[in-house]
Amino acid sequence: MTILTRKNLIDGSFRGSLDMPSHLSRSDADLDRSLDEILQARPDGAIWVFAYGSLIWNPLLAFAEQCTATLDGWHRSFCVRSISGRGRLEWPGRVLALEPDGQVQGVALRLNDDQAAAELRLLWTREMGSGVYRPLWSQVTLGDGREVAAIVFVVNPEQPLYEPDATVATVARIVVEAAGVFGRNADYLHALDAALADRGLRDPYIDAIVCALTRGKDGTPQPAQIAPPPV
Repeated sequence: MTILTRKNLIDGSFRGSLDMPSHLSRSDADLDRSLDEILQARPDGAIWVFAYGSLIWNPLLAFAEQCTATLDGWHRSFCVRSISGRGRLEWPGRVLALEPDGQVQGVALRLNDDQAAAELRLLWTREMGSGVYRPLWSQVTLGDGREVAAIVFVVNPEQPLYEPDATVATVARIVVEAAGVFGRNADYLHALDAALADRGLRDPYIDAIVCALTRGKDGTPQPAQIAPPPV
């Protein structure tokens, strides 16, 4: 199993460990262009990044401030097929993106101005390699009431890894068995659940998937009770 670290983001081994098909991999030049576009559209003020998944418990970014935050108009969805990180080609897993409508609570990270460009390039390496996410600027409300513009990664529904069926039953059936180079898909789910709880946040969708995976008093997943997902 590979552990995602700043080191393997910086030295490039992160992308090599994923072993993604060429048609699903964006070049360094593609990443640079995408990052340039988002920075050219930068609103006034500090650069914030809105974390709603693994960026909450494993941000790997140098930041000056973090604060719980609420984003309107989007909701968490396990709508991204994972064929390497938390799954494999023959048995894909699922990871998070944001889909339209609703509301999502997460954590906003404020980057240091003098480090922002370098930190964002690491973030682009981590999140934008397949093109399944679309970065945009959106207003978020911080826990202390401030309104700030933050970079938010939402799903690109035109990308091949997008999965429109992200219902609780479907996701639970897939997640309970899938695993990839970064470990078990269920561990990703439980890490998110714990990270939200640690910050006093809840997401009924995540709660429902966790409940669907849990069987028995010890709370361990029971894969034998769930049929394998279709490839």
